[in-house]
Amino acid sequence: MKVYFDNAATTPMNLEVVDLMANMMREDYGNPSSIHAQGRLARTKIEEARKKIALLINCAPGEIFFTSGGTEADNMAIRKSVSDLGVKHIISSAIEHHAVSHTIEDLEKAGLIESHMLNIHPNGQIDTQHLEELLKTHSNVLVCLMHANNEIGSMIDIDHVAQLCKANNALFQCDTVQTMGHYAFDLSKTYISFLAASAHKFNGPKGVGFIYINHETKITPYLTGGSQERNMRGGTENVYGIVGLAKALEISYTNLEADKLRIDILRKYMAEELTKTIPGILFNGDLDGRSLYTVLNVNFPPSPISEMILFKLDIAGIAASGGSACTSGTDVGSHVLTALKVDPNRPSVRFSFGIQNTKEEVDYVVGKLKEMFVS
Repeated sequence: MKVYFDNAATTPMNLEVVDLMANMMREDYGNPSSIHAQGRLARTKIEEARKKIALLINCAPGEIFFTSGGTEADNMAIRKSVSDLGVKHIISSAIEHHAVSHTIEDLEKAGLIESHMLNIHPNGQIDTQHLEELLKTHSNVLVCLMHANNEIGSMIDIDHVAQLCKANNALFQCDTVQTMGHYAFDLSKTYISFLAASAHKFNGPKGVGFIYINHETKITPYLTGGSQERNMRGGTENVYGIVGLAKALEISYTNLEADKLRIDILRKYMAEELTKTIPGILFNGDLDGRSLYTVLNVNFPPSPISEMILFKLDIAGIAASGGSACTSGTDVGSHVLTALKVDPNRPSVRFSFGIQNTKEEVDYVVGKLKEMFVS
């Protein structure tokens, strides 16, 4: 049996998206910057995709700019906030994605900003009182907080954070890579300066994403070299990827609540079965609180096979992760679990769920884990 429980790393592409992109590759090959018919058709496809995304998250089409993915969008928001908007202080946390944390580190090493890390509760929730204190203490501030953590699933109260930022005249940059396509957004009501998203996290293609830039936030081009994306990002647009992104997002919103309910039931069922099956098991994050319904981070009791869990799962046909996909294959431990002071002697595995997963797959995985941990 083959089981894919690593959807937080990437999701399988929706076949309808694959077909749409394949047809475009065969037929709609024009450069969207060209003025002839083929070029105009490609440009039309891009603008239709932009309007579709804007409609789904309730913003203006002019606030959507296409990127190569979430990492570029995060870099664009943070770096341009400093160079163009006069940001001198960045408030963030120790459990952010490296696309954010490493960018902040680079800027601080260059002497351009001062960073301030929020206190984090043991369940991965940020200390909003500390956030409010920092916002009142500093000016020229950018707050960088992800909507949901990609390793443990803990989520911020995005509306509350947005309100705090607006009340204190701070910019708010939110990485929604794990939540776009999984939760409803209404950007006409939630104050966000910048938002990052990536298509391959909601059954779309890799290598394409978008950044939402609030119309009140004015920055100069991030990539120069052409007038693409309304002179905000030079380079020929990834037409097929953009169209695939919009289609994948549209499909995800069609069954949003039903998929959310079914997947959350699977996640909680797995947690219950593991608790009954393996003595001493724990869960990293905020399992019973504000948590991403696609992620279950399991903290296993110390065992002689600790370093072999992922290998043994892989042999059994089970794809899972030992932490963030961005650190897989390195000997560096998870910065998220380190920040939460998780016992390094207890191995952790992230199981992340998608629309294709089933109860039978959960039972199969629990059975294999029982063979490993219960003699």
